[in-house]
Parts: sequence; structure tokens; C-alpha cells
Amino acid sequence: MKNKYCLYEKDWQKVKAALLLAKNFGLILDDSLEALEERRKEKNEENRHKQEKGELFYGPCFYTPPMYLQYELTRFRLDFVQPSEKIKQLGVCPSFTREERLNFYENNHDLFGRYHGDYFPFEDVEQIIEKRLREEAYDKLIQNILCQSD
Repeated sequence: MKNKYCLYEKDWQKVKAALLLAKNFGLILDDSLEALEERRKEKNEENRHKQEKGELFYGPCFYTPPMYLQYELTRFRLDFVQPSEKIKQLGVCPSFTREERLNFYENNHDLFGRYHGDYFPFEDVEQIIEKRLREEAYDKLIQNILCQSD
């Protein structure tokens, strides 16, 4: 079943860690590949019904296995970065002080430059920095799971 997702073994380890984290957060009930395939089939069926009814929906009409895997991994990440209600209730998403955000801004100034060499003011990119810091926290959680499985 793994081959239909077009991933190398190294990438599978990250996928399994992300699925386990999502299960631990209560975003999914089962982190197995069989459950992933079942969720894909359900999503495709849901989209088919919407299409038959003429309802508008976002995304593809049909998810291939690699497409659906990417969809779920992105959804899990976004649920953490832009905390969903479930993530907020768990209290697992970190908050960052203004000082931490400012420190990130100063240490990564090149990310906030424009074409002519000027830079966006901190206040204009503060929310982006917050999301970026949460992405780093999410990646660390995945890395921790990978380290535990070694």
C-alpha cells in the first residue's frame, strides 16, 4: 500500500510521525495507512455527492493517494499553525512573547525585504512571524517523535 503514495522510506517515517501526532492531538482517530485510505475514500465520496448536487466546494473532485496524503499533512500543520479549536483546547500550541517575535524578525531580516532593499516594518509582519514560529514548533514535535522511534 505504501508504494501508491510515491514516497521514499525516509519520507514515510515523517509521514508516520505526523499521523501519530495528529492522532495524539485528536485530529484523527486512527493513524494507520488503512485508515488514511478510508478517509481518502470518504472524502472522495463526499466530493462526488456535492458535485452531483451541484454544490460548490473547494479542492479537487477526486483525490489520488498522494494528493490526499498531502492534503491531510497540510491540514494537520495548519490546524497547529493557525490553531483550530481542538488544538486550542489541548493547549499544545505555544504562544510567543513580543520579544521572541522581535528576535526572530531581527535574526531573519532577509525574509522581510522587498525588491528595492527596504524592509517591511515589524508590525506589518508580526502575525507572519507568529505563524512561522509555530511551524518551527510543529516541526520540533515531529522531530521528537522521530527521535523516539529510533
